[in-house]
Amino acid sequence: MPPAPTPSSEQSMEMLRLLSGFQQSQALYALAKFDVATALHGGPMTVAELAKTTGTDADALGRLLHVLSGMGVVAHHGADAFALTPLGSTLVADVPGSVRDMAIMWMETHYAPFSELRTTIRTGVPAATAHFGQPFAEWLGAHPEHIPVMASAMANLTYGPKDAALAGYRLPPGEVVADIGGADGSVLARLLADEPGRRGIVFDLEQVVPTAHARLAGEGMADRMEVQAGDFFESVPAADVYLLSTVLHDWDDVSCARILGRIAEAAPHGARLVVLETVLSEGDEPHPSKLLDLTMLGMVSGRERRETEFAALFAGAGFTLDRRVPGPVDSPFAILEATLTR
Repeated sequence: MPPAPTPSSEQSMEMLRLLSGFQQSQALYALAKFDVATALHGGPMTVAELAKTTGTDADALGRLLHVLSGMGVVAHHGADAFALTPLGSTLVADVPGSVRDMAIMWMETHYAPFSELRTTIRTGVPAATAHFGQPFAEWLGAHPEHIPVMASAMANLTYGPKDAALAGYRLPPGEVVADIGGADGSVLARLLADEPGRRGIVFDLEQVVPTAHARLAGEGMADRMEVQAGDFFESVPAADVYLLSTVLHDWDDVSCARILGRIAEAAPHGARLVVLETVLSEGDEPHPSKLLDLTMLGMVSGRERRETEFAALFAGAGFTLDRRVPGPVDSPFAILEATLTR
C-alpha cells in the first residue's frame, strides 16, 4: 500500500480557504441583506455614502468591502470608494440573473441548521430536523414570515439557472398544463408566455398561493392561469401535461412515489410529465449537483438523483421516461419528459 500523501503548503492554504466558507457566505449575506450591492448598482460610491444609504457602520462596512474585493465581488474605486463587479451584480435586487433572495433565504433558513450536519452523518436524520426539532417543512409552516423570500428565491432560480435550461424548450402538446408545487408560478408563466391557446394551473399549499396570484397578475397572465391550493400528497388537478419543477428532490423515494401516484390517478392515459431537476453527475468532477445534494442531505429527506433513479421513480407510478433534455454546460438543470403508459 502506498504511503498517504503529505499535503503541500498550497494544499493546506486551499483547505483553509474552503473551511472559511462560513465566513464568506455571511459576508455576502450582509451585502445582500443591507442592499449594498443594490446601492452600488448605479455606480461607484464612497464608503461614507454607502453607509448612510444602507444604514450601516462606515468602518465595519469599509472593512467588509475590502474583504469582498479579494473575492471579486467589489473593486476599489479611488481612495475611499468601491464599484460593483459583474459577479457582485448577482446580489442586486430585482435584476435578471440576481440570486440576492437566494442568498438571504439560505442564510436565514439553511445556515444555522447546517451546524448539525454531523448529526446527519452519524444518524441519517436531516440537520434541519435536528436543529429545529421538527422537519423543515413543518417548521416553515409555523414560520410563514420566511415564505415570501423563499418564493422570491425560487424566482431567482427561474430567471437565472432554470431559465438557461428552459431557453428554447417547448412543453409537450396538451391544452391544460398543471404546475404541481408551482410556488409563485414563474416557471409555468415562462413556459406558457407565448402560447396563448394553452391554459395553466399553479397548484401549491394554501400559504404559498398568494405569491402566485401576485406574480401572474404582474405577468399579465391571470386570465388564463388558474391558482389552486391543495396538498399534492392527497390529490392534484386533472391536466394534460404535468410540470414538476425542483419538487422531487425535496422528498425521499416513498414520498416521490406518492406525488407521482396522485398525478397518475388524476391524469388521462398518455398524459405527459415534465420534470425540471438537477441530475446528479457521475465521477469525481466538480458539479453543482453535488453541492445541491449536500443541501438536500442537510435540510430535508430528499436527494438529487441520477437519470436512472428518476426513470425508476417514474416507472413505479406508470410513467415511461422518454428523453432527457440537457441544459447548457453552466446550468445544473435538465428536463426529463415521460408519458403515462399504465
